[in-house]
Amino acid sequence: MPYRADTGAGDTPVRILLVTSRESRRWVIPKGNPKNGLAPHVAAAQEAEEEAGVCGPICPTPLGSYRYRKRKGNGASLMFDVDVYPLAVTRELSAWKEDKERERRWFSLAEAANAVEEEDLRYLIRSFGAHGFQRAAQRTGMFSAVAQKTGVGLMFAWFQRLLPKSGNFFDLFEAHAVSVMAAADAMARLFDEGTARRDHIREVTEREQDADEVTREVLNTVRKTFLTPFDRSAITSLIGSLDDSIDEMHAAVQAIDLYEVEHFEPEMRDMAAIIVDAARVTAEAMPLLRDIARNGGRLHELTERLVRMEGHADEIHAAGLKKAFRATEGAPDTLKFIVDREIYKHLERIVDAFEDVANEIDGIVIDHA
Repeated sequence: MPYRADTGAGDTPVRILLVTSRESRRWVIPKGNPKNGLAPHVAAAQEAEEEAGVCGPICPTPLGSYRYRKRKGNGASLMFDVDVYPLAVTRELSAWKEDKERERRWFSLAEAANAVEEEDLRYLIRSFGAHGFQRAAQRTGMFSAVAQKTGVGLMFAWFQRLLPKSGNFFDLFEAHAVSVMAAADAMARLFDEGTARRDHIREVTEREQDADEVTREVLNTVRKTFLTPFDRSAITSLIGSLDDSIDEMHAAVQAIDLYEVEHFEPEMRDMAAIIVDAARVTAEAMPLLRDIARNGGRLHELTERLVRMEGHADEIHAAGLKKAFRATEGAPDTLKFIVDREIYKHLERIVDAFEDVANEIDGIVIDHA
């Protein structure tokens, strides 16, 4: 499922790329049969490049699966199961393998869900975005609701002005999450071994500095604010976990810069792709905290995915370390193993920080939903 952030998309910050099928010309996501010797998500990324002409980090943890029936050339109509992997598009090719056979188009989440025919795929597309954002962001305040129902708005106006300010914590959480997502995207471009290596490292550093400013503002606001939307300890723990994730991204690119690493193992790129999707999920969760009672179910879905991705990242981390260690057998290259282990350590800590974010959100939901 190729996607990109799109601030101009109205009710959602994400857009989905669909392509037409070659025969029926209906809208579908890029897909294909498993390929021998390739991990499923790697094969999915190849299909996206061949069918839609897009490239980018693909999360090895599937978003879900759906089933559809396909008619083959021999007349048989067979059922196929499709695992769906999120692919954060960083490059759109002007020419690709099937550009003469297919049309590609970016859709909003709602448009994409309506365009596809498979009901389960529609559900996956709808579940991909912040469908509760508008309701959460536009929540009616308690006094406004009372005024609308009773018609005595003026009576409450003076009382509302006397109340202590509750701070702009939600705006700050969302701003921090935007910095985290941008840093994750920049780090993934670095791991893609493309050009402008120095620029990607610099962007992560700048995004980390932006996030530090937001963190300081949150801590200052906690000290100055009489009424907070939830416990002060929960606020500081949540912003601390968010900040840990981007701090470790900064540490990772610093290590890459220090050791002049230019080649990254597939397991490292897989972990970087998990980080990109974890940042996207986190950015969706932040606005939903504005109305926990209404959005508790969706928040739980998002935190479950973060925890699932962390478990998958642990498996990839262990496999990568074992592979790096075995590579030293017979022809010792201790320095490379040490460098690889350092990078894996930072990648693991980034994903662990996202799991901490998930745990903090779950705690807030339990207390306030």
